[in-house]
Amino acid sequence: MVLEKTKPEKKSTAKKSSKKGTTYSKEQYLSWYELMLRIRRFEERALMGYSQQKIRGFLHVYIGQEAIAAGIESAIRPEDGIVTAYRQHGIAIGRGVSTKACMAELYAKATGVNKGKGGSMHFFSKEHNYYGGNGIVGAQIPIGTGIAFAEKYKGTDNLCVTMFGDGAARQGALHEAFNMAMTWKLPVLYICENNNYAMGTSVERTSNIKDIYKLGFAYDMPSEAVDGMSPESVHEAISKAVEHIRAGKGPYFLEIKTYRYKGHSVSDPGTYRTRDELKSYMDIDPLKMTEQTILDNKLATEEEIEAIKEKIKAEIEEAVQFAEESPFPDGAALYEDNYVQEDYPYMRD
Repeated sequence: MVLEKTKPEKKSTAKKSSKKGTTYSKEQYLSWYELMLRIRRFEERALMGYSQQKIRGFLHVYIGQEAIAAGIESAIRPEDGIVTAYRQHGIAIGRGVSTKACMAELYAKATGVNKGKGGSMHFFSKEHNYYGGNGIVGAQIPIGTGIAFAEKYKGTDNLCVTMFGDGAARQGALHEAFNMAMTWKLPVLYICENNNYAMGTSVERTSNIKDIYKLGFAYDMPSEAVDGMSPESVHEAISKAVEHIRAGKGPYFLEIKTYRYKGHSVSDPGTYRTRDELKSYMDIDPLKMTEQTILDNKLATEEEIEAIKEKIKAEIEEAVQFAEESPFPDGAALYEDNYVQEDYPYMRD
């Protein structure tokens, strides 16, 4: 479901996700539910690990935004690339990076997805076509554009999903990337995860353009707003965009309206928003609503749902145990993995 191209009010936009239906199969709904639950439980344990000082540095959790990761993965291929910002544990898990490797990375252990060198903001997995996890605000926008250029240069029909937040949408690099991508008709899907507050400043206070998707209109880029509290809506919007891109018609831009239930990071108390606002979004929690849709439409029994919960609980406990028991990197590893020598035919004499 794609929202109309007019300024949607906060609550009415989100409440569209309450629509019940069985448009998709039991397998699809259970897949969405399981992935969202896996991400939620992983992030909750990450917060616990931080409070126990087992995880250090920055920590930005994805709680509340899980429907985006679920809807993306059901609409694209494993061969497609994804690059995003630092609130990215959920996207990495959606790509298929194991919760063990992700948790070990948060613990700065050698068994982590980046051998303990990246931490919370810098997951990366070439095997899963996952290009981060980037800590510099907006830096991933030209990076994703470049990945899309590489796919076009190689003659594939793969695309690159390039994700950023509402704060990063104000970076000048966005306009440079949009211009180049449209000029060269690159296979890139730009997604703005608009959770309303960047670090702690509302969208309304950063620009007179409050509907961020409208930024794409300046480049004649197809651009739409999407309900990000529903995996169905995200899946449908991305499927439409992907069809456009694979047809060789160039980029697409989606502003996915979502909400984070926690602060910007663990150090953020979130005092810039009201309790009533937070509750209004927690009332439409995508995880709970997907579970209710499954039960209401008899796609699974309560016993089957409980079995999924127990399976995920055990998986996350194993991930924590794996992280705690894994070794820290050796000091000499500091000098490894900094550069990679690639042998490209066009670079030879």
